[in-house]
Amino acid sequence: MSTTPSRPTPTEHEELARLLPTPPERELSPRHQQLLKAQLLREFRQDTAPAAAAKPRFGVRRLSIAAVPLAAGALAVTLATNGAFDGGERPGTEPRAATVPGQPGKATTVTPAAVLLDRIATVAAARPAPAVRDDQFVYVSSTVAWSSQSSDDPTFRLDTPHSRKIWLSVDGSQPGLLHERGKAVPLAGEVDKGGRPVNPVGNPHPTLNSPTYRYLESLPTDPDALLKRIYDETRGMGNGPDQQAFVTIGDLLREQIAPPKVSAALYKAAAKIPGVTVVEDSVDAAGRHGVAVARVHAGERTEWIFDKKSLEFLGERGVMVENTAWAKKGQVTATTAVLGRGIADEAGEAPGGTKGRAKA
Repeated sequence: MSTTPSRPTPTEHEELARLLPTPPERELSPRHQQLLKAQLLREFRQDTAPAAAAKPRFGVRRLSIAAVPLAAGALAVTLATNGAFDGGERPGTEPRAATVPGQPGKATTVTPAAVLLDRIATVAAARPAPAVRDDQFVYVSSTVAWSSQSSDDPTFRLDTPHSRKIWLSVDGSQPGLLHERGKAVPLAGEVDKGGRPVNPVGNPHPTLNSPTYRYLESLPTDPDALLKRIYDETRGMGNGPDQQAFVTIGDLLREQIAPPKVSAALYKAAAKIPGVTVVEDSVDAAGRHGVAVARVHAGERTEWIFDKKSLEFLGERGVMVENTAWAKKGQVTATTAVLGRGIADEAGEAPGGTKGRAKA
């Protein structure tokens, strides 16, 4: 006659649990960690992507407070926005980074600036590419003010903000034109005493520091390849490779129009430049407040300002973050505001046709 063993009582369960060793926590494999990271990034992009690709500037969702912990050292990023973007950084502080698993023995850092620039790149990539002919011109209208120094006084003096309009040949075959301070200045070729072009030459050999729209179309859309191109082409220029790369991208943002995929790659490339941070509140030359992507060099912080809701590029600002022989801490050294962009049929005319010529 067989007997059925009785089930352990609750007291016996507790005693067994006390006597037996606690099983070790299972560590996720590097492959599993990568999958978790990829899933988080996919969910993050879905949550922050434009609601309608055709109208990205009106469809961007604001980030909300989010904290996503993952097991075994996987990605954990917290963004606190209070209804807008809050990069979590304060002017003059180092970026806070979350370390995520990459290849064995290596790690990747995700900074608030990288997160913000990724969102900006997503919006930029969603914009429709303009239909552009070789005989047309890129047109940018802005308000600008820069600092200057005199030979007997090294102190920075900020100019009065003023209007600036520029036309750049799409393919570089025609001279460009600049309207500033009431003057119309040809941007290429010889000019006569009256300022009229003589044997005009456009921009037959464009570079990153003097690009055409067609040149920008030819740039790689892979951020790593693009950043390498920028470092290679600007080697030996400016005040160090990182700062020169940041300034070069900023110049392209201010007075050019790039194809959507190239714009997105430029933003993602900028996220890879060391020392790039977020400034929660900045103001452009038109008085518009926004969130800024910034980098400090030689005591001066260069800021690219974006609308907090649409992530549209607004302008730039330079501001001192320490006292120097030429400027004091808190002093604004440069300010710009982009007021309009488009494709014009002729230099000197506003986009939209031959009617209503743009005034200098």
